[in-house]
Amino acid sequence: MASKAAILIGARGLRAFGDGFTAPLLPIYLVSLGFDAFEVGVLITATLMGSAVLTLLVGHWGHRIAAKQALLACCGLMLATGVAFSQFHDFWPLVVVGFLGTLNPSGGDVSVFLPIEQALLAQSETLHRRTTLFALYSLAGVLLAAFGALGLAGLEPLAALTDAAMTPLMSAGFAFYGCLALVALALYARLPPASVDVAPQTSLGPSRRRVLILAALFSLDAFGGGFLVQSLLALWLVRSFDLSLATTGSLFFCWGLLAAVSQLAAPPLSRRIGLIGTMVFTHIPANLSLIAAAFAPSTGWALGLLSLRALLSSMDVPARTSFVMAVVTPAERSAAAAVTNIPRSLAAAASPSLAGALLAVTLFGWPLVIRGGLGIVYDLVLWRMFRTLKPLDDQ
Repeated sequence: MASKAAILIGARGLRAFGDGFTAPLLPIYLVSLGFDAFEVGVLITATLMGSAVLTLLVGHWGHRIAAKQALLACCGLMLATGVAFSQFHDFWPLVVVGFLGTLNPSGGDVSVFLPIEQALLAQSETLHRRTTLFALYSLAGVLLAAFGALGLAGLEPLAALTDAAMTPLMSAGFAFYGCLALVALALYARLPPASVDVAPQTSLGPSRRRVLILAALFSLDAFGGGFLVQSLLALWLVRSFDLSLATTGSLFFCWGLLAAVSQLAAPPLSRRIGLIGTMVFTHIPANLSLIAAAFAPSTGWALGLLSLRALLSSMDVPARTSFVMAVVTPAERSAAAAVTNIPRSLAAAASPSLAGALLAVTLFGWPLVIRGGLGIVYDLVLWRMFRTLKPLDDQ
C-alpha cells in the first residue's frame, strides 16, 4: 500500500476510535447534565448541521489551500472541540460547540475530513484498486470505532456512581477525544507535500447532473439515517431495555466488528454484481432487519436483528464512495465528494431532533421504522436510475 494511502487510512481509524467512544457516550453524558431526549436530539442536529457547513466551505474554497494544510487545520478544530465539550455543561454553549466542531454522533464519517481524504485516495487508481482502498478506509473506520465503543465497557465498575460523580469522568472522555487530534495531526504531518494534492481540481462540469441526482438520493438515505444515529440508538437501547452504559458500549463494539467483516466482502462482491448491486442488495435486508427490531417481542430478538443489520448495512459504504469517484472525471472528484457529502450531512442533521421528540413521548422504536422505510425507498430508486450506468473506467 502506498505511504499516502496508509497515512490516510490510519488517520481515519484514529478519528473513528474517538467517534466510537463519544457517540454512545454523548446522550448519556447529556442526560446526566439534565437534558431531555428532545434536547439531546437538537444538539445532535446542530452537530451534524455544523459538519455539513464545514464540508461546504471545504468544497467551495478547499482548492485554494493544499490538502495537507486543510487536514492539519481540521485536527486543530478537533482538538478544540474535545476540550470545549469537556468544559461546557450548559445547553446553548454545547450547541454552539457542536455546530462549530467536529464531534460525530452518527457512527459513520460525516466530518469535514471526508471529502479531502476521499479525493486523495481516489488519485491515480484503477476501479477495482480504488474500491479495495475505500473498503480498507471504511474498514479502518468501523473497526476502530468498534474498539472505541468497547472502551465504554471499562466503565462498568463505575456504573453504581451517581450522575454527579459520573459527569466529570464522562467529561474526561471528551478531553481524550481532543487529545486524539494531536496524534492525527502527527500522522497528517507525514504526508509528502509533493504528492498530496490531486491536480488539477475543478468544479463540477460534465458530470454535474449525475452527481446532483446522486446527492439527492444520498440525502434521502441520510435523512432516514439521522433518525438512528448511534447516539440516538444508544438512547433507545438504554431507555427501552434498561441497558447500562458499559453494556451498550459492548454491543456497539460487537456490531462494529460485524460491520468491519462486511467491509472485506464489498470489493469481491462488487466485482461479481457491480457497485450498484452491492449497494442495493445488501442495504435492503439491513433495513428490513431494522424495521423488524422495532417490533421485536424481547430484548434478545431486538439485539439479534440489530446484529444482522450491522452485518449487512455497511457493505454499501465503500461501493458508494467508489461509484461516485468512478462516474466523474478525475478533475471533478474533490468537488463530487463534497457535493455528495454536504447534502448528506444537511439531511442527516434535520432528523435527529424529530427522532428525539418521538423518543421523548414513546419508547416504541419509531425511529427504527422510519429509518428502515426511507432506506428501502432510496435503494429501489437508486437501482432503477443507475443500474445500467457504467463507471468511466469501463467506458
